[in-house]
Amino acid sequence: MTLVRFRLALPVYVMAHLFGVSGSRVSSVFTTWMFCLFHIFKGFIIWPSRELIKKFMPSSFLRTFPRTRAIIDCSEIFIQRPRNPSTNARTYSTYKSHNTVKFLVSITPTGAFNFISEVWGGNTSDRHITMHSGFLELVSPGDEIMADRGFTIRDLLTERKAYLTIPPFTRKCKWGKGRYLSVKEIRKTRQIANLRIHVERAIQRLKTFKLISQTIPWNMKSLIHPMVVVAAFFCNLQKPLVKKN
Repeated sequence: MTLVRFRLALPVYVMAHLFGVSGSRVSSVFTTWMFCLFHIFKGFIIWPSRELIKKFMPSSFLRTFPRTRAIIDCSEIFIQRPRNPSTNARTYSTYKSHNTVKFLVSITPTGAFNFISEVWGGNTSDRHITMHSGFLELVSPGDEIMADRGFTIRDLLTERKAYLTIPPFTRKCKWGKGRYLSVKEIRKTRQIANLRIHVERAIQRLKTFKLISQTIPWNMKSLIHPMVVVAAFFCNLQKPLVKKN
């Protein structure tokens, strides 16, 4: 029952009819088992050793960014608008023009989830989540973390003697008002984009569990993080997103 509702996001009344129970029973069973699965599966979202990462490093990374330890991004899930004005402000995402919760995900170069943060209000910056989620404590000296330009965390990684790999920023033209990149920077931007897309693919795979791809009722907010972790566990059981060769 729990996995059917989680995967298909069937309405409670449909689930009640299918399983011959009351709607309240469906909600109770789903909540109980989702927390149970979360406590079992969260220990399987692990941060692999550098040696293990290197052993299974795809050739696409080996050719360009062989020291990559993780690729990170933030994702958002729509939530019902809170009645409390301050909570409404904290969860309103200007990027999505909707109330959301936001969380940091990290994947290995093969596409497996190796970190899922707690959820934050949609108004929270990527930097703040990265600072306070516990992700930085996993980073070791010499690691390269790949991200989008929006992650202004180079100083945070430098403190840990790690490196941030992001696309180069454009510079002002000396001969006009436009902005430009050098040929080398354009090549690097394309290389990073071709590899960073895998974290977006991982998030898309995560949201094939339809209950977290639609608007979550406010009374289910405490279930959002457990649902994301459980979905990440099941995603890790699938074939690697990025093959070694």
